Amino acid sequence: MNARVRQPVHSADHAASYYAASVNRQLDFPPLGGEVQADVCIIGGGFSGLNTAIELAERGFSVALLEAHRIGWGASGRNGGQLIRGVGHDLDQFAGVLGSDGVRELKLLGLEAVELVRRRIEHFAIDCDLTWGYCDLANTAKDFASFLDDREELRELGYRHELRVVRPDEMHQVVGSDRYVGGLIDMGSGHLHPLNLALGEAAAAQALGVRLFEHSPVTRIDYGAEVRVHSTQGTVRAKHLVIACNAYLNDLNPELGGKVLPAGSYVIATEPLSLAQARTLIPQNMALCDQRVALDYYRLSADRRLLFGGACHYSGRDPADIAAYMRPKMLAVFPQLANTRIDFQWGGMIGIGANRLPQIGRLHAQPNVYYAQAYAGHGLNATHLAGRLLAEAIAGQESRGFDLFAQVPHLTFPGGKLLRSPLLALGMLWYRLKERFGSGGAL
Repeated sequence: MNARVRQPVHSADHAASYYAASVNRQLDFPPLGGEVQADVCIIGGGFSGLNTAIELAERGFSVALLEAHRIGWGASGRNGGQLIRGVGHDLDQFAGVLGSDGVRELKLLGLEAVELVRRRIEHFAIDCDLTWGYCDLANTAKDFASFLDDREELRELGYRHELRVVRPDEMHQVVGSDRYVGGLIDMGSGHLHPLNLALGEAAAAQALGVRLFEHSPVTRIDYGAEVRVHSTQGTVRAKHLVIACNAYLNDLNPELGGKVLPAGSYVIATEPLSLAQARTLIPQNMALCDQRVALDYYRLSADRRLLFGGACHYSGRDPADIAAYMRPKMLAVFPQLANTRIDFQWGGMIGIGANRLPQIGRLHAQPNVYYAQAYAGHGLNATHLAGRLLAEAIAGQESRGFDLFAQVPHLTFPGGKLLRSPLLALGMLWYRLKERFGSGGAL
């Protein structure tokens, strides 16, 4: 049953997602007009920009934030809502650059990042359906064995939250599917309503004195000791600039744009389920995610809809019908939903770097220009960490975390703007074929 599917709308308003339909506050900020002076100008009204603004305002800086569309319009307001520990992928690969102590510090920062979100929500009393509980799902015996290693490493790092391995015969305690061979429960990760979080943080930033401007696309940046940021109807003059556009950077800064690849990710939301249905699908109301390259991730909303996402597209082309594309993936996990209506479908762009580590630093040629981008689909916590690290660096505070991220070199994708997406699509196809036909007992 596919009746009443709501088509996504990519415009100056928010995408027509479940999140946009269930916001708990309405905020409207004016477009930039005339000339504004600030200590720091931030481009981008997602989690990176908002949290950098909050951190700077708490340190006494005057801040002007420009958003081309609406606050939370991009990935921050459209993502799967999964708040998961960690930053980056395979952090041990950076030991040659950072040393073993540096890698360990990155791992600890990945745990601290979730705590930053927790504290921000508590401090500002943001209503965003925060729910604790997450489970990694093993598709293969190899995945399951890696969970045992993950658990031991987290314990060695001093992780304070409950971790529990789920054996194959226990899987129905966490998910009503026969697709998986084990899991790892983490009670220090969870899920939330991301757009309500973004709007709550925007309200907090405004209360701290941050000037927020919507419908203010940046048309030009004049770099120098004083940065001048031009929008369609106004200009911001600032001592420092933060570029926090991620996958929606477009051509604003070619140096940063070449290091981040926009990739499409998609979500569908069912009609509200009965309490019995919901408990059958996800008995403990956790967020869940599998381990495949083209991963599935899903959870229940506060009104008991199944939100099912994944299917990252590197080709630059969105499916013509997201619901038709995603529904078979959902039914492969939950065939019992064959007669369940899909009420919402939407997509958006995530930013991916070649090494899958968030890119946080400053431009070498313009040392008063900072940036944060390329969260590779795990930005809900990493964006909050980036805001803290950027504010520390701008304030001149000692920031071991900022220095670590800034040390890591990031490859510029080959092929230029037109070829880098097709080239990466071919690369990811190779990984999927290897995953499907390689060893490890794939289901």
